Amino acid sequence: MIKNRLLKKVFGFFLDKIFKINGTPEKIAAGIGLGIFSGILPGTGPAAALFLALIFRANRAAALFAGILTNTWLSVLTFILAIKVGSAILKIDWMQVKRDAESVISGFHWAGLFKISFLKVVFPLFIGYLAIGIIAGFLSYLAALFIIRRHLDGHKAGNQKE
Repeated sequence: MIKNRLLKKVFGFFLDKIFKINGTPEKIAAGIGLGIFSGILPGTGPAAALFLALIFRANRAAALFAGILTNTWLSVLTFILAIKVGSAILKIDWMQVKRDAESVISGFHWAGLFKISFLKVVFPLFIGYLAIGIIAGFLSYLAALFIIRRHLDGHKAGNQKE
């Protein structure tokens, strides 16, 4: 019960901060989409989100927020999905890639980074994360744009009634 209230407060705080960000709904939503995209890719996150926001002229605060929100934990949760998606795109057996990934992880050593088996794991995994990041970023952009516009329309309607 206490966790639910705390979670609602934290979520409400961040949602309130997003709506108070100075910028157009499109730039704020683009920042969120770019932040989620970069947060899904392992090893990128908030720094990449800020860099992408600068390049695409999106809202940097929204990009940073979304990059922090999704950084690392989401890429861990999507590991198997990334293997499956990357393997499907490259038309290779995802179970073999998963077995190769497990063997690289369990017997990790720096010299192993240059072995061909590691490349057979990293490339499909990277392609999978890239595809998932693009899709999640785009869907996040659309969802954020819808929510922000709806929120702003509700405020305009409320101000007209007064």
